Amino acid sequence: MLHRFDFGAIIIQLLVLLFSLSIHEASHAWMADRRGDDTARLDGRVTLNPIAHMDLIGTVLFPILQLFTNLPLIGWAKPVTVNPARLRNPRLDHICISLAGPGANLIAGIFALAILAAMKMFSPGAGRFIISAVGNMRIPAQGSILAPIVGILVFALIINCALALFNLIPIPPLDGHWILYGLLSHNAARFLERANSYGFLILYALMFMGAFRILFFPIQWILALLLRL
Repeated sequence: MLHRFDFGAIIIQLLVLLFSLSIHEASHAWMADRRGDDTARLDGRVTLNPIAHMDLIGTVLFPILQLFTNLPLIGWAKPVTVNPARLRNPRLDHICISLAGPGANLIAGIFALAILAAMKMFSPGAGRFIISAVGNMRIPAQGSILAPIVGILVFALIINCALALFNLIPIPPLDGHWILYGLLSHNAARFLERANSYGFLILYALMFMGAFRILFFPIQWILALLLRL
């Protein structure tokens, strides 16, 4: 059975995922520090070092199981601690902190897309690798240093965009929940708060119903645009 796995693609996906999660969590920590709460900075979370953000189960075990088995598992990184009492404007600041993670992933995805677009337009060899990587969702056949570079960039584009879109869903414990929480009135926010303990159940129910497929429509559109360049 092992010959069916593309271990190169799996390793690169795991490494890109770790780095993307680090971008996400470090951005939360950086924004919290900018908004007056230095808790995360003192905890050493304003860093791209994946070790500072790793959760053994959510960041390591679940992604590995998902890649090898295609089980519907939701991974996570170690959450950034925010002390609302230290924020200057708790409601607005919490929205900014919550937006920072998905925003950073979106910027990283756009950066990867820009590099891939430049490579495809100005290097025919890189263009062939990009077509292969996007079409097969695996590392192109070896023969050039461009192959693993293209693979890393394609997975960085897909994973960062997926993380940004997924985390904007307004269901606890995702960032979109905290953004919505900050925008709602006090009574509506208290009602939303009651759903916190059911967040993962709701997410898994939506996953089994296939509702998250809609998140990949923008990513598929971006990849199709990249191939047409």
